[in-house]
Amino acid sequence: MSVGLIALLDDVAVIARAAAASLDDVIAQAGKAGVKAAGVVIDDAAVTPTYVVGLSPSRELPMIWKITLGSLRNKLLILLPGALALSQFAPSAITPLLMLGGAFLCYEGAEKIYEKLAPHEAHAHEASVESVALTATELEDQKVAGAVKTDFILSAEIMAISLAAIPEGSLWMKAAALAAVAVFITVGVYGAVALIVKADDAGLALAKRRGSGVGAKAIRTFGRGMVRAMPVLLAALSVIGTAAMLWVGGQIIIHGLEAFHIAQPAHFVHDWSEAAAAFAPEPVRSVVAWLASAALSGLFGVALGALLIPVASYLISPVLRGVKRLFGLRRTSETA
Repeated sequence: MSVGLIALLDDVAVIARAAAASLDDVIAQAGKAGVKAAGVVIDDAAVTPTYVVGLSPSRELPMIWKITLGSLRNKLLILLPGALALSQFAPSAITPLLMLGGAFLCYEGAEKIYEKLAPHEAHAHEASVESVALTATELEDQKVAGAVKTDFILSAEIMAISLAAIPEGSLWMKAAALAAVAVFITVGVYGAVALIVKADDAGLALAKRRGSGVGAKAIRTFGRGMVRAMPVLLAALSVIGTAAMLWVGGQIIIHGLEAFHIAQPAHFVHDWSEAAAAFAPEPVRSVVAWLASAALSGLFGVALGALLIPVASYLISPVLRGVKRLFGLRRTSETA
């Protein structure tokens, strides 16, 4: 009896160790996949605060919570099953889809640069007219819907990059790793966004701190500094997000082309990165090589995105508008 119990306990201990090892594998794979998707994550964190700018401070956190829930739905209920289905039934489609997402990132990054160099007054005018016509609730719902749509595209890229970074294994291991990536990244991104959008309120509260002592004065000074720093921080985040978008998008396209035996861009980036690193001191060569590789990938992304802007403007957008009109006419005729 005691021997059987000891054997049973030994089996339980083996199972527990195996489960712990599996959990460690899931966490390790999720961590590696999350690092691969870091560029898109940075852009996600940089983009989201713009959706709550100009609204009542009391509605900022509720809006971020709604966007967070929408992001989790995107990742866990739509993108995760889709990614697993692709990995099981059409693995060859992952690289082309990843490249399609990379091209979109290049286009978005180049479009942001173009907007800065040649602002589209018509777009700003349309946005302002539309905002005036909406109630506060309708405007909030519209902004949340827009943020969730943007999140869907970025989340699709995150999940695709993460899936490509996860080594071959069981379907459940992939699912667990992707789910961990989805939850960790979503909580991390929107937690950071919440801190960013409320930092000015926190700074304002500190700036109003009463007292005549040295400590109170220092707190007020720090609070005023926070308030003044927020516009600079948001602007910096926008620049970092655009750079990350172009770097990640360009890198995805370069690696995708290499998978299709078009290796010249990858060789060019590698050779010039190594050449740049050769001029640096030994301790920082790997850092210089990475920076050079990221910069060259970003320049590739800018060039590709610039080529895609007229394609999107004069080909893709008119086609999409035509499709929308066609569906609108069909729905109208069906209703009549």
